Amino acid sequence: MRVFRAVRLLPAILLFTSFSTAWPWPPSAQHFGGLIYPRQDRESSSDTSPAETARPSPTPADDNAADQLESTSAADTKSPGSTRAAKGGTTKTKEAATKTSSVDPRLGPGEIVMITPAPIAQASYYKVGDYVTFAWNYTSLVIEPAKIDVFVTCQANSASYAISNNASFEPTGSVVWDTKPEASGTAPLLTETYTLIIHDASKDVTSVPQAGRLRTYDQLRFGMYKPQPYKSVEGKLPLLPNR
Repeated sequence: MRVFRAVRLLPAILLFTSFSTAWPWPPSAQHFGGLIYPRQDRESSSDTSPAETARPSPTPADDNAADQLESTSAADTKSPGSTRAAKGGTTKTKEAATKTSSVDPRLGPGEIVMITPAPIAQASYYKVGDYVTFAWNYTSLVIEPAKIDVFVTCQANSASYAISNNASFEPTGSVVWDTKPEASGTAPLLTETYTLIIHDASKDVTSVPQAGRLRTYDQLRFGMYKPQPYKSVEGKLPLLPNR
């Protein structure tokens, strides 16, 4: 049975062989007109992805901008002093604001306590032409004034006499007043009562006192007098009454 099948297939094989031999095959692959292409390697450097192809080439302006950005970053990295200075300025500002805002509004204003003349002393009188000394301390003062003004007023002639203007603040203040006529001021000193005024030079005398800040001091009143020349009694001594 197998022999019979092989005999039947033999004519078909011979016919296919004769047909293949008679077909006019071209002598080389050049006759295919470029229908056969060489194999391309995927790892070839000529292959580019769509993203790389669509990416625009950098321009000179882009290069300059990138250089400036790198220079700025490098300067910020290499100069920490400026950063520290900026932080330091901010810290100082915060400290000043904290000091100002840390005053409890329930506290009273700063006050002045006289040392000379002593608060318990009796009324003081000074002769016109002498030197008069005033000294004082501060209490309950949280925010110190930078400058202090000291002067004397007289209600009788509505005059004021400057003793010290814009004096630097000291924990214990003191001034010496020269009361000679040529140094006392524009108006002559009278035999009258005077008031000592001490206040913050940056504020008005009548300013409303604030917590922790200096209140205008106007509590000390004293007298000034002019010595009178001696006058002798004219005439005879009075007669003794009759007994």
